[in-house]
Amino acid sequence: MSDHVYKSVELTGSSKTSSDDAIRLAIERASKTIRDIRWFQVTDMRGHVEDGKVAHWQVTLRIGFTLEE
Repeated sequence: MSDHVYKSVELTGSSKTSSDDAIRLAIERASKTIRDIRWFQVTDMRGHVEDGKVAHWQVTLRIGFTLEE
């Protein structure tokens, strides 16, 4: 494995389905403009409740990607 330098950015994904879906959507959207995404870390998770049920998920995450040489 060679040495790498990573840059990280913070994203917030949202979904009416699940927290996993919010993460997946955030990463898929970011990958359209950010190359070489290598990792993610969930930093915050919250949701919106309506009528006693989870109506919406929001997940904040950091993603890391390798810098080009």
